[in-house]
Amino acid sequence: MRRFGPVGEPRDLQPADKAKANHIVDRVLSLTPKEAASLLAEVLENFKGRHRNLLERFEARADEMEGAFASHHLFTEVQRRLVGSCFLHEYSFEAAALFNPSIVAHPDQSGAPVGGQRFVLSVRAVGEGHISSLTFRSGSIAADGSVSVDPTSRLATIATLHNRMAHLEGEDVEVVFAADGDISERVIFPVTASQSNGIEDARFVAFAEDDGTVFRATYTAYDGKAIRSELIETRDFLSFRMSPLRGSAAVNKGMALFPRKLGGRYAMISRQDNENLYLIYSDDLLTWNGGMPILKPRFPWEFVQIGTCGSPIELDEGWLLLIHGVGPVRRYTIGAVLLDKADPSKVLARSREPFVRPEPSEREGYVPNVVYTCGAMRQGDMIILPYAVSDTFCQFATVKTAALLQSMELCDTFQTAMEQARLANGDKPPRVS
Repeated sequence: MRRFGPVGEPRDLQPADKAKANHIVDRVLSLTPKEAASLLAEVLENFKGRHRNLLERFEARADEMEGAFASHHLFTEVQRRLVGSCFLHEYSFEAAALFNPSIVAHPDQSGAPVGGQRFVLSVRAVGEGHISSLTFRSGSIAADGSVSVDPTSRLATIATLHNRMAHLEGEDVEVVFAADGDISERVIFPVTASQSNGIEDARFVAFAEDDGTVFRATYTAYDGKAIRSELIETRDFLSFRMSPLRGSAAVNKGMALFPRKLGGRYAMISRQDNENLYLIYSDDLLTWNGGMPILKPRFPWEFVQIGTCGSPIELDEGWLLLIHGVGPVRRYTIGAVLLDKADPSKVLARSREPFVRPEPSEREGYVPNVVYTCGAMRQGDMIILPYAVSDTFCQFATVKTAALLQSMELCDTFQTAMEQARLANGDKPPRVS
């Protein structure tokens, strides 16, 4: 199903653009009141049922264009709505692809299944011109790990911009959605210069703060030439704050935030050299410098490079980090690493083989030979993993945590620690013949 939303471009117009804008306004003003009313009625009839609150969107777009008008005319209500409609177009957010999901527990758990939980899924949507935006789905996970996704609304809405603030690093902006729409209607479309060609690969995590849970995600902002990492924050998936990250580590893709502070500091896993993974810390959440290399490609499925597949998941045994590996012929697969809980720079175990890989029947798509995720979540003794197939569509996998840990190759330090713990519990070491 293709979903459409009304899109404008809230940006500073060049003189030639302003001249054209005023030519359009002059043409609207040349209509008689009867002609203007008839044209507006025709526009509304033509797009009836395709958008929510369309008249209000026309008026909001006219407000955004106000600074482009050479002289500020006293529009009638009909004229103002027509002017706004002339500076909007429909955009099919998901026409090309829908992929790279991340999953977190829903902030509202009412109606959750017994022993299970509700979730919010963030998904990267790609439309005409390879422009990426951020969309959402909701659903439920049952106690046995089975997943159901709620029906998707056929409508899509763009957020209202609030508190836009420019500074040296770029722009901070708040985007707000009306509470009366379904979460699947909400589309975060690029709104700043750094995002103009895409908001890519958001890695959401439920972050524990002293005053409650904040849902945060790093994402890649792309302006058509350069990339950088930015941060998005929300408590309710209605109001979102978007801020650029700064520092030497913020010019790369794939930053994944730990779900809580470590030793009083924020922590991330990041790939800073296009090949290896680093552990980095920050005192203020927005500045990320330096870093310690902790993981490099080792097995054939990751010979080309490795990267994060979402935020680390806290287990009793340590931090479970899902990673992607790129092997021959740019084949993307998904594996796992276990990091020490007290000191995440220590790698305790890692996958010798990937546990999710492209199936022969699912290798074709927008980008072939790729399986990819931007974040999984824990449900009891299971990991619920949403992942994209060939950058085209998404599906879910469920894996037992114990089985995943058992499949990893233990590093020497972890092997020794496990043996010591087993002996402390009274188990005898195996006989060696």
